[in-house]
Amino acid sequence: MTIEGESSYLASEKVTSKAAGFLRAMGAVVWKDLSAELRSRELISAMLVFALLVILIFNFALDLDPATRRDPTITAGVLWVIFVFAGTLGLNRSMAVEKDRGCMDGLLLAPVDRSSIYFGKVLGNLIFMLMVEIIVLPIYSVLYNVNLFNPGLLIVILLGSIGYVAVGTLLAAMAVQARTRDILLPILLFPVVLPVILAAVKASTGFLDGSEMELIRPWLNLLIVYDIIFSAVAFMVFDYVVEE
Repeated sequence: MTIEGESSYLASEKVTSKAAGFLRAMGAVVWKDLSAELRSRELISAMLVFALLVILIFNFALDLDPATRRDPTITAGVLWVIFVFAGTLGLNRSMAVEKDRGCMDGLLLAPVDRSSIYFGKVLGNLIFMLMVEIIVLPIYSVLYNVNLFNPGLLIVILLGSIGYVAVGTLLAAMAVQARTRDILLPILLFPVVLPVILAAVKASTGFLDGSEMELIRPWLNLLIVYDIIFSAVAFMVFDYVVEE
């Protein structure tokens, strides 16, 4: 093996080892969150109860005729209000537990890339949010007599949840340092995720209404671009946020 070939081999081995260490650290953060939740069941139960209460409130508040209750615009709007409110509660609670128990300090002292901590928290929060959404969809379908198991709608929910959690995890890490964290997070989060909510509602309405793909594609593209850009931005600034 030539010197150049050996150098290239060593460089590739170093990159592979670093990537494996990154994935192990990220997996450890996710496993920690899932294990803690399996023991306490605080986060999922709080998010689920809150989501079910919002469904019931809308069920009685929107005292409309059956045709109007099944209107795609109303269905998409109510669904995303439920997801956003339950998701905000979950993000706030997730970071508050880390702060109150001193877990975040321990994570920051660990000899790992801090971006792996961020992506681990994002993946954990995304799993919790998707679990709540999986339970909410059939309940909503029964109460409002509308079929929500549309493949396109499920893709929109996934893309919207990724963007929401990616930004929300970063801002929750920032807001958790303040005494008014429960109030501060929604104030910081809602203006930033407004494009996600708008695009998700429009795309969801399109799939529920059976619109042409040409009308839905711009909103899907907006969701994808938002997910990529804001995940990259959060990845770059997370280290500075947790240092403050």
